[in-house]
Amino acid sequence: MENRFYNAFDAASFGGRRTSDYRNPFQIDRDRIIHAHAFRKLQSKTQVFLSGEYDFYRTRLTHSIEVSQIGRSICHFLRTRGGPLKADFYIDSDLVEAVCLAHDLGHPPFGHSGERTLQELMMKWGGFEGNAQTLHLLTETIFQNESGVRGMRPTRALLDGVLKYKLLFGEWARPPQNHFLYDAQRVYRDFVFDGAAIPRPLRQGEALNQFKSIECQIMDWADDAAYSLNDIVDGVKAGFLTVEKIEDWAHDQTIGPAEQGHLDRLLQAIRTDRLEGVFGARIGGFIQACRLRERENFMAAKTNRYRYELVVDEVAQREALFFKQMANDIIFESPQLQQLEHKARRVLFDLWDAIWRNYVEKGPRVINILPPQVGRLIDSAKTRPAKARRICDYLSGLTDGTAVRIYRRLFDPEFGSFRDLS
Repeated sequence: MENRFYNAFDAASFGGRRTSDYRNPFQIDRDRIIHAHAFRKLQSKTQVFLSGEYDFYRTRLTHSIEVSQIGRSICHFLRTRGGPLKADFYIDSDLVEAVCLAHDLGHPPFGHSGERTLQELMMKWGGFEGNAQTLHLLTETIFQNESGVRGMRPTRALLDGVLKYKLLFGEWARPPQNHFLYDAQRVYRDFVFDGAAIPRPLRQGEALNQFKSIECQIMDWADDAAYSLNDIVDGVKAGFLTVEKIEDWAHDQTIGPAEQGHLDRLLQAIRTDRLEGVFGARIGGFIQACRLRERENFMAAKTNRYRYELVVDEVAQREALFFKQMANDIIFESPQLQQLEHKARRVLFDLWDAIWRNYVEKGPRVINILPPQVGRLIDSAKTRPAKARRICDYLSGLTDGTAVRIYRRLFDPEFGSFRDLS
């Protein structure tokens, strides 16, 4: 049965038409993401704790899978609610799954610490942003072939779904720390909007960053639901969150009746060793906190993706915010995680410096420290900003372990031999 929620405008692909087969365009999007090298790399990129230290912590890969499950479940839940959705008019769960699986593709090694470090390094060269880098991978890197076709030729709906932020780096009043697209990505934003002029109200402040398709909104809430609860679970398993630490933290907070209820359930779950079951049930609650609402905007006549918006119950939003604040204060501000931030800065700054000296500021002698194809990409870039972007692409694509091994091979005299040069 044809799904009337979408039309040819939504399914149009950037980069030309794709060969159709037994799958619809959104299923092709999802399948291409799953089989991409960048997706597999997420298994060795930090979510909260350094990947590889223990096998029960979440990585970027397991987090993305969890987000995709929540996103699909939101689609199914909304469809059971009836109007405006019907049997032949519904939000495509394959598309939402693709958006969710792709949402962290561009994030660098060492989690948010690595993202902040690359942003600092790239500030004068156009910035670095994990979501903008995801767009870069989808449109210019994944499945690049010998005939010159760049990127995976994603559908307009998928591209729009990963555009969590739509302001360009150069459109901010002052250089931003995050929440932007690269200036060169204007062409993709224009494609998403089909060249339509962006109304003046959306150009005020950060309004454009809040203007998201329904699939992007579902991904965003699924992401919030996943990490606000699952970071707590991992924190307890890692010993960062104990009953004593949580009670000490709560003593310094303004706790209302609702927050006290969340706190009591968490402490009881820890004491009775039922944390995963209790928090798994809360995921279900976050899914059922969703509903649709019709809206008016300059894109609503072109696509139902902008005709409807996601409304999340305020109680669920406050619960997610409560647990995110707890995780930030106790886990992310802990000395152990701050040590990881220091490591990320040291590793990425030193790798950047070594590459820059050997591939940009060329003297009479150049040491080839990069894979040949990466070196050729940097050499072929005509300007320093373009070369900086190539270096950033390389560093952001490294996994935690690979970044550390390369660092040690370059700077640790006692590490490395001819047998481990891969």
